[in-house]
Amino acid sequence: MTIQVAVVGASGRMGQLFVRLIEESSDFSVHSQITSKDSLDGMIGAGLVVDVTSPGVSPTVVAFAVEHGINVLVGTSGWSAERIATLTHQLGKEPASGVLIIPNFSVGSMLATSFAAMAARFFDSIEIVEAHHASKVDSPSGTAVRTAELMGKARADIGPVSAPHNDQRARGQQVASILIHSLRLQGVVASQDVIFGGTGETLTIRHETLSQTSYEAGIALALAAAPNTLGVAVGLDSLIDLGKA
Repeated sequence: MTIQVAVVGASGRMGQLFVRLIEESSDFSVHSQITSKDSLDGMIGAGLVVDVTSPGVSPTVVAFAVEHGINVLVGTSGWSAERIATLTHQLGKEPASGVLIIPNFSVGSMLATSFAAMAARFFDSIEIVEAHHASKVDSPSGTAVRTAELMGKARADIGPVSAPHNDQRARGQQVASILIHSLRLQGVVASQDVIFGGTGETLTIRHETLSQTSYEAGIALALAAAPNTLGVAVGLDSLIDLGKA
């Protein structure tokens, strides 16, 4: 028996990718394709909701799904640590449903973020430069925010990074004390550089997305995990054991 999936944000590029992959799957089928013109009532009856909308709409989609006892796979940016903490509190200590939030479906991007968190303890000067296609409406990206938050967590016992002149607008936006610079350019899919500065050296951890096909393996992992998620889980790293060789 296949799991019926309601795709919210189905008219966008990620929405269409999800629809195609679900239609090609033997484990899932498309329950409904919901756009900004449609009522969220179209989710009712689905076994899973995929949310690929916008940061302003996503919380409403998630709240509606949770209210109706439907698990949600969130691929929308804008879910900061603070917003995730609020959602976790709302679901309670014994949640009846689950929300799986994936800032980036690329396995390579997830690994780059994990490597950056590992390196963060060894450098006091860190900045992020991220680039996306010109039509991306939010900045900084969810991936950059997630990367900064994980690096900040890794540095909890050390303290904030050095961020001189951070009051100047050209210095970017601070997340977890780390400055993020966002580029929105034609011809770009997505890229992120985490740049570490040390005495006599720099280290750059770079990931570049060349095609949306890079998301397909991560989407498959997330779709398989989302129906069985209880409470809130974040990131592909929550689904993959990075300790295994």
